[in-house]
Amino acid sequence: MGGEEERSGDREKRAEEEVDAGSLFVLKSKGTWWHCGFHLTTSIVAPPLLSLPYAFKFLGWIAGISCLVGGAAVTFYSYTLLSLTLQHHASHGHRYLRFRDMAHHILGPKWGRYYVGPIQMAVCYGVVIANALLGGQCLKAMYLVMQPNGEMKLFEFVIIFGALLLVLAQIPSFHSLRHINFFSLLLCLLYSASASAASIYIGKTSDALEKDYTIVGDQETKVFGIFNAIAIIATTYGNGIIPEIQATIAAPVKQKMLKGLCMCYIIVIMTFFTVAITGYWAFGNKANGLIFTNFFNPGTNHYLVPTWFIFLINLFTVLQLSAVAVVYLQPINDILESVISDPTKKEFSMRNVIPRLVARSLFVAVATIVAAMLPFFGDMNSLLGAFGFIPLDFVLPVVFFNFTFKPSKKSFIFWINTLIAVVFSILGVIAMVAAVRQIIMDANTYKLFADV
Repeated sequence: MGGEEERSGDREKRAEEEVDAGSLFVLKSKGTWWHCGFHLTTSIVAPPLLSLPYAFKFLGWIAGISCLVGGAAVTFYSYTLLSLTLQHHASHGHRYLRFRDMAHHILGPKWGRYYVGPIQMAVCYGVVIANALLGGQCLKAMYLVMQPNGEMKLFEFVIIFGALLLVLAQIPSFHSLRHINFFSLLLCLLYSASASAASIYIGKTSDALEKDYTIVGDQETKVFGIFNAIAIIATTYGNGIIPEIQATIAAPVKQKMLKGLCMCYIIVIMTFFTVAITGYWAFGNKANGLIFTNFFNPGTNHYLVPTWFIFLINLFTVLQLSAVAVVYLQPINDILESVISDPTKKEFSMRNVIPRLVARSLFVAVATIVAAMLPFFGDMNSLLGAFGFIPLDFVLPVVFFNFTFKPSKKSFIFWINTLIAVVFSILGVIAMVAAVRQIIMDANTYKLFADV
C-alpha cells in the first residue's frame, strides 16, 4: 500500500515538473534513436572541427593524435554515463529533460540555478554568436570568389546569415529539426571530405609550402599553446545539451541514446581524424585557425584549389552552421517558452505564437549584432571550451553518475570517474587562464565591426 502511494506521489511530482510550456512545446518526446543520432551529430560534428589542424600545431603529431583519441574516448564515456543516469531516474518516475534539472535534483537546487543553468545558457548562446560570425565569414569567402574586388564588408554578411537564422529559429520544437539535422549530417561529411581532399591535393603539389612540424615559440608560449589547443579540442567535442537531446526520444528511452551516440561517433571518427591529420600534414605549423584560409596563397594572391571548389566548400559549411546554430537555440527556446507561453493554451494559438515570434527573433537579432560588432569572437572559442564545455561534458557527467549510483569507493569505476573529474577540472582552469592570456595578447588588434 505504501509503495503504491509512493509511486503515485512520484507520478504526481513528475507531472508537476513537466507541466510547463518549454517541455510541452520545445522538448517533445517523439523521436527515434536515429533522430537522436542526427541531433547529436549536428551538435558535435560541426565546423569547429576545421580548427583541429590549428590545435595540432601547438601539440605536434603524437600529442595531437593522443588528445584527439583521448577526447573521443572520454566524451563517449561521459555521454554514455550521462544517458544511463537519466535512464535510471526515468525508471524511478523522474524523467529529467534538462541539464539544469539534473543538477537541481542530484547536486542540489543552487547547482542547477546558479552554476549549470547559467553555464549551459552561456555556452549555447556563445555557439549561436560564433556560428553567426563564421557563417558571415564563409558567405564573404563565397562573395569574393564571385567578386574578387567586391566592397561588401564582413558585418553585412553576418547580417545576411542572421536573417537566415531568424527564419530557422521559428521552427517550433527540437523534434521538428530532425530532417534538417539529417541534411546537416550529410553536409558535415561533404565539407570534411572536401577539406581533407584539398589538403592532400595542396600537400602534394609542387608549389606547396615546405612542411614544418616544429612547435614554434618560447617555452611560455609553448606551454600556454598546449592548454589552448586542449581547450579547442574540448570545444570541438563539446555538446552541453545531452539531456535536452535525450528528452526528444520517445519512451522507453533505454538503449536508444547509446545507438544514437554510436552513429554520431562513427561520423566523428570519419571527420575529426581525417581533417586534423590531412590538414596538419599539408600545412604543419602554418595551419590557420580555419583550415579553409590555408587554401589561399597570399604571396601569389591566388587560390591553391579551383575557385568553384572554394565556393562549394563554404556553401556546405554555411548551410551546416545554420543547422548547428538552431540546435543550440533549443535550450534557450525552452526557457523562453517556459517564461512567456501559456501551457494551457494550444501551441499555435495567438496567445503563444506572438510572444514566441518576438522573443526568438529578439535573441537571434542580438546574437547577430554581437557577431557583427565583435569579429574577433573566434578568439573566445577557447574560453568557451574551458569555461563551458569542459565542466558540462567532461566533469559533471561522471559526478552525476557517482552521486546517483554511489559505486563502492573500492571499485574501478568510482576511481576512474573521480580521476576524470579531477584531471579535467584542473585542465579547465589552466585552459581558461591560457584562453584569457591569448585574448589579452590579441586585444590591441580588436576593432568593432572590423572587416576581417
